[in-house]
Amino acid sequence: MASTASTVPVIPKSRIRAFFLPREHGAWGMLLVPLVTGAAAGNPRGERIIWILLFAAAALGLFCLRTPVEAALKLSPLRAQSAGERRLIHISIYIHSSVAFLALVTLFAWAHAYELLLLGAAAAIALLFQALLKQLGRETRMSSQLVGAVALSSTSAGAFYLATGRFGPAAAVIWLANWLLAANQIHFVQMRLHSARALTAGEKLGRGKAFLLHQAACLLVLATIWRAGWIPGLAVAAFAPVLIRGFAWFLESPQALQVHRLGLKELGYAVVFGLFFIAGFHF
Repeated sequence: MASTASTVPVIPKSRIRAFFLPREHGAWGMLLVPLVTGAAAGNPRGERIIWILLFAAAALGLFCLRTPVEAALKLSPLRAQSAGERRLIHISIYIHSSVAFLALVTLFAWAHAYELLLLGAAAAIALLFQALLKQLGRETRMSSQLVGAVALSSTSAGAFYLATGRFGPAAAVIWLANWLLAANQIHFVQMRLHSARALTAGEKLGRGKAFLLHQAACLLVLATIWRAGWIPGLAVAAFAPVLIRGFAWFLESPQALQVHRLGLKELGYAVVFGLFFIAGFHF
């Protein structure tokens, strides 16, 4: 018995985490920051807070579910290497799907939040399109991330809907605003990665022309929805830090790229955006 037990392979903790939780650190921020901003902008009160917590559980369950499902379908670089890891994948799928299913069933039965089905369908289509783009190779990596951000930022619309009981233009605008932030951060990080060796302002401009056009388009969209009265001015001002850091990079002296530090900075920008965005809807 002892010799048999000693031959059973032990799965490293790092592998367990990899199969159970998504590895994309930036994706966590793109999911949770919109969820919090949507809920707080809607100003939840009383029993609606419970609905938002249930929605958060469903969103996190579905978000985490993708990792073991992709591993099971062999759509990700992470593959099971033993019977124990295959069993771990099945357990992870069961846990995540159960949490999401129970939370959604409770919301439908208790809050009658049937509009979440429309939101879920839109997010599912975006994730399917993202999966197709991933299969095309590295050239479509940023495009696939931008499409995936559509699904992740949809939590803002869902949280706003559950906080207010209204699923209309305001929820759509909040979704758009959160996607614009995510898209800006994705584009900026990709530009930094591909411009790590750019030393002069001319080289930076050559590598970053597409990003500058992206920033200009973002400003145009924000100005349009603000002038139309669909979003408060202070909520628009929440974009100022990321827009300024985008333009300022072209004027900065060359610095060594530290990917981990860059990721932490972008997370900080997302938190600052969330605070100003929420304030814009209440002051």
